[in-house]
Amino acid sequence: MKAISYQLFIEVTTDLTLEVGALGMLQFPAGHYVYTGSAKNNPEARIQRHLSKTKRLRWHIDYLLIRPEVHIYRVEQSSLPECELNQQTPGRIVQSGFGASDCRAGCKAHLKYIDSSM
Repeated sequence: MKAISYQLFIEVTTDLTLEVGALGMLQFPAGHYVYTGSAKNNPEARIQRHLSKTKRLRWHIDYLLIRPEVHIYRVEQSSLPECELNQQTPGRIVQSGFGASDCRAGCKAHLKYIDSSM
């Protein structure tokens, strides 16, 4: 199976308000999230970039992942296209447009809040 998309399972340990590029000031309640992304050529390198706390802020998810209160606790890869995988993933959208500025499949966001249990 060649992975074409991936999901980052993320814990936000405290409520956060942060500026996310053109989206402006956004609020993220503490809890667990899943972010769905893709990398056409080298998904392993993209995932390693996400795991790093020091990086140039390029994508919406970068603004969240550099925070010390935010931790990736699991990564899964998939052969499903990014938007199909995202649409099949349960969860609640807390910030419309987050991670989906280039989405052509009608996704409202590629970051979903999955629960608040810590």
